Amino acid sequence: MARVEIDPHSGFCGGVIRAIRSAEDFLSDHERLYSLGAIVHNEEELERLASQGLVCIDSEDLSETGDATGETLLIRAHGEPPKTYTLASQVGFSIIDCTCPVVLQLQQSIREAYARLSAPGVNGQLLIFGKIGHAEVLGLVGQVEGRALVVENTEQLRNLFALKLLLPDCPVEVFSQTTMSPSAYEEVSEALTDSMDDPSLVTVHKTICRQVAYRHRELSEFALAHDVIIFVSGKASSNGRVLCELCKSVNIRTYHIGSPSELQSGWFRPDDSVGVCGATSTPRWLLEKVASAIENLQ
Repeated sequence: MARVEIDPHSGFCGGVIRAIRSAEDFLSDHERLYSLGAIVHNEEELERLASQGLVCIDSEDLSETGDATGETLLIRAHGEPPKTYTLASQVGFSIIDCTCPVVLQLQQSIREAYARLSAPGVNGQLLIFGKIGHAEVLGLVGQVEGRALVVENTEQLRNLFALKLLLPDCPVEVFSQTTMSPSAYEEVSEALTDSMDDPSLVTVHKTICRQVAYRHRELSEFALAHDVIIFVSGKASSNGRVLCELCKSVNIRTYHIGSPSELQSGWFRPDDSVGVCGATSTPRWLLEKVASAIENLQ
């Protein structure tokens, strides 16, 4: 029988915990709460919250809403651009703002950087390292009305220079989406600095969430300590994809699942040590459910 251990550091991050508790507290006294986007990128947890009355809508739904007087809208931890708050208020929504404090600070820093870079005679550029189209990134770009460039890797960075969207003789300030890989951010930052006429033209801001940064080191150690790693997260979780790839880079017997039903007995040997871990969007109860299912596999 395989021996199973749950990673003690896996589970919801502080921002997600705050958002879910806010939703649960509201729904304990109300029949319905709207969430702009999935409150967490985990299908199992979303089903649980939906059973309590959480209704997910997207930006298109919001823009098409006629009258939401008397309804409440939750802004999730990822954050939103200023125009979202304006539109939600115009159609009548009350707002519960659960933007993660780390993201709020990053949004403010980006606004301040843009003010510096757009000052007379500066001609600077704002660069964000993150997943193009990710909710947090859209919220960050929206802080400066779209006047920021986004890259996911060094190849996209080189393309910006080739297209002269980035100029090697003009100042650049670079920020990262809070849940990105620290090593990948360092790689992009170094490539940016190397592409400039003068390295001092680049200002790299340390904006990856400290909890996320620590998780990379802790998770590498956890993956190395086990024969098999079962990584549990929703398939839409950007943080989940990054962390699962990290596990695979140090342990080839890493498997990514969203629920216990995806487990396969052929992944395990009788004497295996199995580690169960997940993303910052993975609830602890789901990790425990997966661990129990592994122990009961025939």
